[in-house]
Amino acid sequence: MKIAVDFDGTIVEHRYPAIGKEKPFAIDTLKQLALEGNELILWTSRDGQLLQDAIDYCHKRGLDFYGINSNRPVGSLFEGRTGSTSVKVVADVYIDDKNLGGLPDWGTIYEMIMLKKAQKHRKRSFWKRLFGKRH
Repeated sequence: MKIAVDFDGTIVEHRYPAIGKEKPFAIDTLKQLALEGNELILWTSRDGQLLQDAIDYCHKRGLDFYGINSNRPVGSLFEGRTGSTSVKVVADVYIDDKNLGGLPDWGTIYEMIMLKKAQKHRKRSFWKRLFGKRH
């Protein structure tokens, strides 16, 4: 799954432009999700040196991202360039403290992602249901 995750207020407490204290279990949960094969995208309004500070903060704690404000992998030839003017990051899940209802704790976030992943794998297309093996 592609998971877009905000930085300020989500991974760390909101102290922008400074970096706040880490939210409990945020880094560990994200590292586990990456180990399980999910592609993590840092999805933040930070730019320039403030963005680099956030990237460095996470990297020093063992968390690296598949993409930074982009669906392109970090370090790819076309990183950050999509050929269109759209800046929207496309993901299966978006984690942000500005979600309607607020940010759940990171244990709940992990459970929600695992449930969504399980449901995604259970869904069968219309054609497979129509023409697939019958049990």
